[in-house]
Amino acid sequence: MSRKYKFSDNDQLYFITFTVVGWVDIFIRREYKELLLESWRFCQREKDLEIYSWCIMTSHVHMIVGSKGRPLPKIVGEMKSYTSRSIRKAITSNPAESRKEWIMPILMQAGLKNGNNKDWQLWQQHNHPIELTTQHMFYQKLEYIHRNPVEAGFVENEEDYLYSSARDFYDKKGLIELCYVV
Repeated sequence: MSRKYKFSDNDQLYFITFTVVGWVDIFIRREYKELLLESWRFCQREKDLEIYSWCIMTSHVHMIVGSKGRPLPKIVGEMKSYTSRSIRKAITSNPAESRKEWIMPILMQAGLKNGNNKDWQLWQQHNHPIELTTQHMFYQKLEYIHRNPVEAGFVENEEDYLYSSARDFYDKKGLIELCYVV
């Protein structure tokens, strides 16, 4: 893997993407999105995660993150591991989950193909971290993240998408406390 897509400097901010294996639309259900938010809040409180921007789409997540403490790759890895286990439990125990019969085999097959897993994989292995070395890069990725739901046709205005930090930039209270670049 190229060094271009690795966390290299813990003092920098990174644009990262988590994608569900097979691009399965897991996050159409509110309860699964809430599990992500709960995990992020925990990581902010307990693991030095700094969140500058984020957006949960149906099959992937975009974020701008940093850390002034623990190594960012460790935080992200633990976060992905925890959310994978908690979402698996939520899917399998949800009697209203009508998609269970086709979701589970896709995620189980992906897990069996990957030697790092026993039998299940929610997230693709990579995070595709891009170090944001300039203010221009930061704002370019911020705009990309916030425009994602508009480009997907979910909302007309980026600030109207509940599961995004765009709301915070339009004087609406968002769902995650953000760090801001000054």
